[in-house]
Amino acid sequence: MRLLLLGGTEFVGRAIAEEALARDWQVTAFHRGRHDPPPGVAALRGDRSAVGGLAALEAPGAGEWDVVVDTWSGAPSAVRDVARLLAGRAGQYVYISSRSVYAYPAPAGLDEDGPLVEGSPDAGEVEYAQAKRGGELAAQAAFGERALLARAGLILGPYENVGRLPWWLTRISQGGPVLAPGPRELALQYIDVRDLAGWVLDAAERGLGGPYNLVSPPGQATFGELLEACAAVTGSDAELRWTDPEAVLAAGVEPWTELPVWLPPGELCDTMYAGDVSRALAAGLRCRPVAETVAATWEWLRRLGGRAPQRPDRPPVGLDPEREAKVLRAAGHS
Repeated sequence: MRLLLLGGTEFVGRAIAEEALARDWQVTAFHRGRHDPPPGVAALRGDRSAVGGLAALEAPGAGEWDVVVDTWSGAPSAVRDVARLLAGRAGQYVYISSRSVYAYPAPAGLDEDGPLVEGSPDAGEVEYAQAKRGGELAAQAAFGERALLARAGLILGPYENVGRLPWWLTRISQGGPVLAPGPRELALQYIDVRDLAGWVLDAAERGLGGPYNLVSPPGQATFGELLEACAAVTGSDAELRWTDPEAVLAAGVEPWTELPVWLPPGELCDTMYAGDVSRALAAGLRCRPVAETVAATWEWLRRLGGRAPQRPDRPPVGLDPEREAKVLRAAGHS
């Protein structure tokens, strides 16, 4: 199989590149050159957001591919332009979308037929949900039934450049009392980036099209199991101090950003962690245990000396140590 990755040097794109190489696929990455692709990947340079940025793909003999995978989350018009360019030179277009395309709030059990946010394939820079929906429409306009829309949820695993799981691993590795927001049994729904990569390439080989919620079944792990796996793999003396969500919120702590991955029970939690994934499961999605995701991420972090990369378009996540200590004292965990 011949694969063109639009991106392919960080997180999701890199995981897909490595999985494709492991299958002996021919892999080409079209990217801006800010990071090196994995060894064995051919590179085409260009900035799709710039005037003339697709020149390397427009050049005579630039190539034809069985599959294109696009991880873009910026202006939908950039997806539109490249999808139009490649419609006659590629068999299938896989767009890594997001479950954020569903109109908020998304009730528990929502499947791919749920109501969607408004979006346009011709839009410039817009909010994330509208950008992903516009990207979906752009891919479908050019490729029709040959467009596969992978609506991913929370993505964890090696190469994460958003900082969520790396922050918890780093914090817990430091030991001592750790603010653990409850409930411990909070059911998570996420996907290991390597499971995402494997399913996407399997689906591409089979010629699947249309939207798929690409995330684990609800309750693949609990928040307690995630943090306990972090403590186990780091070997630290961290003491998880489980605290009622009401007390955490009353202290002004922001879920998701200051305490990554965590959401208190309620509307947003149902939206993020209770989607229906029966379609992807029926199409072969398999999800590894949370302990494997945590262990692989910790191993990767250690190779980097403990400093995870940070996407420049995303703010750093995590709770300031002084604020954490203050909340622990207020909750009686001094």
